[in-house]
Amino acid sequence: MLLDSFGRVHTDLRVSLTDRCNLRCRYCMPEEGLPWLPREEVLNADEIVRLVRIGAERLGIRSIRLTGGEPLLRRDLVDIVARLAEIKPRLELAMTTNGIGLARTAESLKQAGLARVNISLDTLKPERFVEMARRDRLQDVLEGIAAAKAAGLDPVKINVVLLRGVNDDEVVDLAQFAIDSGCQVRFIEAMPLDAQGAWTRDTMITADEILKELENQFVLEEVRAEASAPADLWQIAGTDARIGVVASVTRAFCADCNRVRLTADGQLRNCLFATTETDLRALLRSGADDDALEQSWRTCVAGKARGHGINDVTFQQPARPMSAIGG
Repeated sequence: MLLDSFGRVHTDLRVSLTDRCNLRCRYCMPEEGLPWLPREEVLNADEIVRLVRIGAERLGIRSIRLTGGEPLLRRDLVDIVARLAEIKPRLELAMTTNGIGLARTAESLKQAGLARVNISLDTLKPERFVEMARRDRLQDVLEGIAAAKAAGLDPVKINVVLLRGVNDDEVVDLAQFAIDSGCQVRFIEAMPLDAQGAWTRDTMITADEILKELENQFVLEEVRAEASAPADLWQIAGTDARIGVVASVTRAFCADCNRVRLTADGQLRNCLFATTETDLRALLRSGADDDALEQSWRTCVAGKARGHGINDVTFQQPARPMSAIGG
């Protein structure tokens, strides 16, 4: 087992395939974008597969989520998924994406072994999408959602970040979208992970506010979820639709965290908000054997803090933004 000093067992690995993205969401990065990693610094497919294999065979990793940046920008994505699907013990393979390009690739990804997807969608209004993402791509995202459903990448989960005075008036509309589309909509509290460092509590819509808005319109029935699951789940009475609320800030779930993260350039992070990293890429490229990589991984996770500390006065935002860490 991959244990930290608080007894938490880590079975979930988030693997960022790239820091590049084809959107410029306001809560993530500036309009002009960010300096991307040089391609030679990004892990290649062989390196990714080797590290995941070590995680599965030696460390008890059981689920992999491919993230970015935008993972669909990796031209070798389908091949990576197919190779990860061959690893024993068999892994649960998921992906978080903005959905742009998914209409072309959903079926191939499913055939390669991808099980499910989370798709980011913060608004159903075309003009507002342009305002928030700084790109006119709402239709592409909606087509990607439909393709994911058609390919059987279920459950398709829709990730929504609400910002005060921007899209917080769409809570009910997005819940209705869950009913109409058969997707699970998950509202996520905005976190201090933007490249601009502009996050404030005042702009964050809290879980309590989201639930109050939903309960004004729907009857919600709580659904029991796994302890390590980040979302509290509710079913909308009289429907098959489920709504998730990820209260990362106001109801931190650090005590049950089972996640570890690998950045696109091969840095292992034991927490989304960690201020230090372990350089697995350097070990890989210097010829380290699997034993050395395993030990480095264990040492990194053993040093994991009790919690992310967002609500502590000593909290420091990580130097890397979300797009460079991997969601």
